[in-house]
Amino acid sequence: MIHSYKTDRSPGRRARGIDPGEIQPKSPNALTFVPFPSKQGDRQMVVLESSKLFSGLHPEEWKSFREAVQVKSFAPSETIFREGDAGDGIYLVKEGRIEISAVVQGERRPLSELGPGEFFGEMAVLDNEPRSATVTAQGAVTLYFIPRAELLQRLDNSPRLAISLLREFSLRLRDFNKQYIKELLQAERLALVGRFARSIVHDFKNPLNVIGLASELMGMQGASLEMKESAATRIRKQVDRLGNMINELLEFTKGSQNSVVLANVNYKTYVEEVLEDLRLEAADRGVEIQTTFPVEEVDILLDSRRLTHVFHNLIHNAVDAISDGGTIFIRAHRSGNEMITEIEDTGKGFAPEIFDRLFQPFATFGKAQGSGLGLSICKKIVQDHQGWIVPVREPGRGAVFRFGLPVRPST
Repeated sequence: MIHSYKTDRSPGRRARGIDPGEIQPKSPNALTFVPFPSKQGDRQMVVLESSKLFSGLHPEEWKSFREAVQVKSFAPSETIFREGDAGDGIYLVKEGRIEISAVVQGERRPLSELGPGEFFGEMAVLDNEPRSATVTAQGAVTLYFIPRAELLQRLDNSPRLAISLLREFSLRLRDFNKQYIKELLQAERLALVGRFARSIVHDFKNPLNVIGLASELMGMQGASLEMKESAATRIRKQVDRLGNMINELLEFTKGSQNSVVLANVNYKTYVEEVLEDLRLEAADRGVEIQTTFPVEEVDILLDSRRLTHVFHNLIHNAVDAISDGGTIFIRAHRSGNEMITEIEDTGKGFAPEIFDRLFQPFATFGKAQGSGLGLSICKKIVQDHQGWIVPVREPGRGAVFRFGLPVRPST
């Protein structure tokens, strides 16, 4: 339903269709507008003059302006305009509430809900483009409607009106920006949780597989006592490994340097013990692990529980890269006061697209599984040992990771 304002200047009468208290007769030829919200029952109503949107209008301009303003009423759930409709003017909510929605990724989603005193459809005044959203009445709604042509004419003649409109449009954009940033941050948090969960699932897959196979071996009929004890040992190691992985994930999220419990160990002996289970896992996928160590025995200070995670992650990545069969080379040598370790596979090497981002959280490229958190954790563990780790890309070689750890000073 559409009404048009018409004023009656007879003394003691108010304009038809205008709310009580909106106009008070001052003289037969002068009108004074009193801007205040009013209520009908429990429903708030807003008079046109109370809107900051049109605060730039001079009092003498209001009469002709109100004659151009239409009042439109809509039933509950009735569509006010749809996406693609012509942008023919701006609306101001007089009474009731409206919902603005749009189709996002094939699904209609609510964007905003507005009540008395708030405006919408302003972009049509600026760009004369089709509507970009759909507006629906939430319950019975009464709206002021100002046609675009009428408003543009007023803007041409009233700089003050242009400034007030610009100010209100700017505030609206600021509000939308705040809401957009809030929703963007929430979406990013949810995406981060999803990536984190995928990383955990991927990293837990290998130890859980080992536990499953060892459990089956223990339950096999005819399994010897030695086989059962070996399987039980493997299960205990993998359970410890899972616990260590959980601790590393939790510590990584804290972002600060973590404590390391250093112990003096023979590096060659330590690495060979770590590789004991990894050789079996790699062999199941047709991959061989070869090692080269210095002739002399070298002791270094390290946290064996945490550094083990580095070897597991780098070797599992290498196995994934050459799962159709190949070789992983582990070389270690002393250089001054550092023990340098290289882990190299016979795969295709690093993709150029990811090389500079390898250690960034969740950076990944071309992997069916995983989400790139493992290498970030590896870098943090090595740095907590006062060491360093870098990727190496050379022609004719596969993927190479090189890391250095301080050697215990000789006494």
